[in-house]
Amino acid sequence: MNVNILAIGAHPDDVEIAMAGSLLVFVAQGKKAAVVDLTQGELGSRGNAELRAREASQAAEVLRLAARDNLRLPDGAVSDDPQSRLAVIRALREYRPSLVFTHHPEDNSGHPDHRACSQLVQHAVYLSGLSKINTGQERHRPEAVIFFNLPRYIFPSFIIDVSAFYWAGRRSLEAYRSQFHDPTSTEPQTYLSHSQFIHQLEAVHRYYGALIGVQYGEAFWSERPLKIVDPIPLFVRGI
Repeated sequence: MNVNILAIGAHPDDVEIAMAGSLLVFVAQGKKAAVVDLTQGELGSRGNAELRAREASQAAEVLRLAARDNLRLPDGAVSDDPQSRLAVIRALREYRPSLVFTHHPEDNSGHPDHRACSQLVQHAVYLSGLSKINTGQERHRPEAVIFFNLPRYIFPSFIIDVSAFYWAGRRSLEAYRSQFHDPTSTEPQTYLSHSQFIHQLEAVHRYYGALIGVQYGEAFWSERPLKIVDPIPLFVRGI
């Protein structure tokens, strides 16, 4: 399967938190998007692997993804090791994306899996283009890796206007009932399950939207400079 966009997150729901609206924007533009989760989130304080897999499937339907996969790497122990690199390389060669989105190298959540995911994906993207790494698939190297979950001190390379799709994106988060606020739950309280988390997340997207003069935005960072042919539509409003 060939997709335009492949988003890779450490756990189910990581991609939705960072870029649910952007995925819906891409799909509305006629692009194919897929998500790969590295782990099943089995160490999470709430829910379990089976439940989170069902929730991820429901979220994928909301996002109209072409595919969603889980590599079943060990939760809490994601590592940039040869075996994990091969697992990601196989996924890259299966979906053959033009662009890969993943956690920023200094992801703002503090979860070690997120930062390990970033390093692992970056190395796998390069190695996937080497023909002598034999996975029984044709080699493939995506054009670029783009990062989400930016630390507070990183100014975005670009922000996607997700205003028209923000609330649809929120519905993908609501699929993860085990992880977010549920006043009837008897499971341990976590950062995500706190009643204020979803409002804080909305505030972040409102902030990024304000930077570009729209209601909601999702921010991304690229190591590579962006090629611009005509800067006027990017900076002059009303065009």
